Amino acid sequence: MTNETTNKILEESKSEYHKLSIQVSLNGLSFCVLDTLSNTVITSERISFESELTPYALQKEIKQLFEDNEIQKIQFSEVVVIHRNNLFCLVPNALFNKDELANYLKFNAKILANDHLEYDEIANMDMVNVYVPFVNINNYIYDLFGDFEFMHNGTVLIKNLINSHGSTNEPICYVHVMEEHMDITVIQNKKLLLYNNFSFTAKEDFIYYLLFTLEQLKLDTETTKLKLFGSIEEGDPLFQLCHTYIKDISIFIPSHANHFHFGNLDRESIDFTLLNSF
Repeated sequence: MTNETTNKILEESKSEYHKLSIQVSLNGLSFCVLDTLSNTVITSERISFESELTPYALQKEIKQLFEDNEIQKIQFSEVVVIHRNNLFCLVPNALFNKDELANYLKFNAKILANDHLEYDEIANMDMVNVYVPFVNINNYIYDLFGDFEFMHNGTVLIKNLINSHGSTNEPICYVHVMEEHMDITVIQNKKLLLYNNFSFTAKEDFIYYLLFTLEQLKLDTETTKLKLFGSIEEGDPLFQLCHTYIKDISIFIPSHANHFHFGNLDRESIDFTLLNSF
């Protein structure tokens, strides 16, 4: 963001029509600012780390990013923080008890006795996402902006993919690729069959997790539709590798592509969860 752009935002922000969305993970972070009057994404930035950071080091990176872009000087009508990690567990509403959060998570993730646990209600799916947020990041954001909303990135993905899925009866496997992470979401008849997150370093790991997931769900690679989005394009090595094993493959164009204006920004570089958190 240039100083000229920042000054323009600062001048216009007195009316508090701007929203800030921030996504944090130990592998990278990103943010974007939305002008709700014109429905225009004014600015965005994404940083990928060469190696996984600690939550403390992640906070230092966010602080530096905000200082470089003078984000802390802008007034926002809404601030949303998205926590991206694999410390989560989906629980059906019928089995959910808010006093048992640790018991849900301990079978799926390594948690510590002093970890702070939270949950998101996924109303349209009658389930709850129990997870471990980065508490130090939440505290830092609160000190800067006051009250804000936060959620797990899986919550955003599930809600929005279900809403954009349409009425098809066929199972569709959506894979969101970002910073050596893959989120796999499988939906059929507007129902969630699976959501999971994997880390990968080689394309062979990527295809292994994908094919293993399809196999566990007994989905045929000849007929199941695969839709890829995020940091992947048609013709990329990952795309080509998937095409070797799966017949019906395409790049998924999220519905937000038609809902927002992006000006001179590259909309493909703005993460799906950032925009769909607004």
